[in-house]
Amino acid sequence: MVDSWVNSAERIGADLHLELSGPGGRRAALIRALREAVRGGRLAPGTRLPPYRSLAADLGVARNTVADAYAELVAEGWLTARQGSGTRVADRTQPLRPAERVPKKSPPRARGPRHDLRQGTPDTSAFPRAAWSAAYRRALQAAPNEAFGPGDPAGRRELREALTEYLARARGVRTTPDRIVICSGFAHALRLLFTQGSPGGQGGGGVLRGPLAVEAYGLGFHRELLAAAGVRTVPLPLDEHGARVAELGRERAVLLTPAHQFPTGGPLHPERRSAVIDWARARGEVVLEDDYDGEFRYDRKPVGALQGLDPERVIHIGSVSKSLSPALRLGWMVLPERYVAPVLAVKGEREGWASALDQLALADFVVSGSYDRHVRRMRQHYRRRRDRLVAALAAHAPHIEVTGIAAGLHAVLRLPPGTERSAVKAADWQGIALDGLAAFRHPETDMRATDGLVVGYATPPEHAYGAALEALCGVLPPG
Repeated sequence: MVDSWVNSAERIGADLHLELSGPGGRRAALIRALREAVRGGRLAPGTRLPPYRSLAADLGVARNTVADAYAELVAEGWLTARQGSGTRVADRTQPLRPAERVPKKSPPRARGPRHDLRQGTPDTSAFPRAAWSAAYRRALQAAPNEAFGPGDPAGRRELREALTEYLARARGVRTTPDRIVICSGFAHALRLLFTQGSPGGQGGGGVLRGPLAVEAYGLGFHRELLAAAGVRTVPLPLDEHGARVAELGRERAVLLTPAHQFPTGGPLHPERRSAVIDWARARGEVVLEDDYDGEFRYDRKPVGALQGLDPERVIHIGSVSKSLSPALRLGWMVLPERYVAPVLAVKGEREGWASALDQLALADFVVSGSYDRHVRRMRQHYRRRRDRLVAALAAHAPHIEVTGIAAGLHAVLRLPPGTERSAVKAADWQGIALDGLAAFRHPETDMRATDGLVVGYATPPEHAYGAALEALCGVLPPG
């Protein structure tokens, strides 16, 4: 005899599957099944069992059968029964699971660095929890029923409309909601644009093809992602005016960080902004604009998005990873019209979509003005952080030049030739996490290597920032 029962949540608040089998009738089978559920940990101490009348109805047996099974298990100490409290699993001082079922202890976690000065992360303690929670509640209450269905691969219309207005006002982007595609961040955007690359460096089969020109210094992770898609990257040299776009050749596209070159700092010079647009128009190619921290500028006027010069020749990519949190996994692509349908075709798998509820919350956060207020507050917060870094270096390491500090969340410390590797090792020895400039250098660039450290001043919590700066100054090479 085999029988199954799954109790209803209305009766005890949780579901439990029991299989009744073996000799001895229903009473004996129920006793065995309940013992095994307790022994195996599926019924934890204190769990309330359904009333015997309800269980009898579920099983189709006499109430006395269940009552007798409960009584025997109470007598054996497996269950307890009290007036007004019902029948519950008994508390036991010794676990009833077989030894082999006891989970092994997790290995101790490796300790993180004493001071985290790596670039790329905002101050996570400053996330606007109350304002975001309020936006999420409003969005959830106002969400139409269809928002809980499969949805649109382009993203929620509410967010695309909010971004259209915000990006036009804050970044000078010219677009419409129908030309925005929501993604989970810059890396996801690259995957959508260059998916299904073919060997040989041409990157065939995706929305865009290689070879792709990139700045001589940038994120190695992005180069690795492109290489995995079969896209060859060609480094563009950099100078004090940004990427030397006059050296663009027969590449099929170019990836730039024009508002704040990553990681060396500084905007792309206006003449070069115009020149790269002219190159794209003349060759029928496209520019990818990584606007990774365009909202954060301190000592200069805002640099508008390159996309505003020619919306049909620039793909503008942004996210909330720096402005809010990388945990949200929300970004956007502002596309030329000819690329919208191909990108949506690639994105068709539902698993690749950002959460519709998070999108609705961000739309409310932007429309309500909470996003602007948060960015303004964080701009002042990071400016103070930057000023403290500059002041500490001026006091304790005046021979170190600090660059790239007019905007963004990190600075580059220029070091004497031949000292970068030893400085990185000294920092690691002292428990300071940071990156050397060489880590961002394209392996094929012929630019003369410059020694330096890339220091993220947004990451440490406020209470630890002073100690982090003191430790940093202690590992810098002497003048």
